[in-house]
Amino acid sequence: MNFISAIGSRIILSLDSAGYALNMLFEAFYWFKSIAKRRRSILNQCYICGVQSMPVVIIVGIFTGMILSFQTGIIFRDYHLEDYLGLVVLVSMCKEVGPFMTAFIIAGRLGSAMAAEIGTMKVSEEIDALEVMSINPVDFLVMPRVLALAILAPIMTAYANFLGVLGGAVVAKYQVGVHYSVYFNNIINYMSISDLTLIYGGLFKAIVFGVIIATVACSCGLKTENGAEGVGSAARKTVVNAFLLILMFNYFMSSIIEKMFSTGY
Repeated sequence: MNFISAIGSRIILSLDSAGYALNMLFEAFYWFKSIAKRRRSILNQCYICGVQSMPVVIIVGIFTGMILSFQTGIIFRDYHLEDYLGLVVLVSMCKEVGPFMTAFIIAGRLGSAMAAEIGTMKVSEEIDALEVMSINPVDFLVMPRVLALAILAPIMTAYANFLGVLGGAVVAKYQVGVHYSVYFNNIINYMSISDLTLIYGGLFKAIVFGVIIATVACSCGLKTENGAEGVGSAARKTVVNAFLLILMFNYFMSSIIEKMFSTGY
């Protein structure tokens, strides 16, 4: 019975946290009306989320494309299909790998930092001070972070995709034996006949991932308790929960996008 009770308690706590996060997200959407008033905070969050994270995105994007190109090229070369390597790297980066890896970077680097920052404000009673001054914490803290990640996540994903394709081209040339002209011609030919759904679909995923990460981070931060230990727990929960939600939403969005806009690749 104790085992069943523990499971039930865990499920109830999870549902309570999910309900709290969703309610907070809808409230953040409501406070989008105050974007003009919070523009300084939004720009500051965009700088923190975008500019300071870009070096990591650049490194991950380049080396992810290089790994894709190398591993795929080895197999394709055995079947004399290496000319299509550029197309495979493009589709893989834009559809799945680019949005997925970028979201993981954001969750690990920014999500945990957001949760820790808001959690510290919570345990030091700064959130209570905001409420005493009639400042809504969701308007002041959550909305700028949700909007910033919704804007910056697709931009960082686009950079990762572009750099991944370039990194893949270098590996294709020097390790697989595919000339740059062949590599990029296949990409250009595909993009000229495709409706570019793979690019738009990947960027849409990135927007959703950004909103998910900001929502999880802010909700965990606002529910922080028990001092410094609670701050560390909030950061840890943010990363774990964000990773799980990214995995699940990635599958469902991939299925929906593929069914709605199948391009045959």
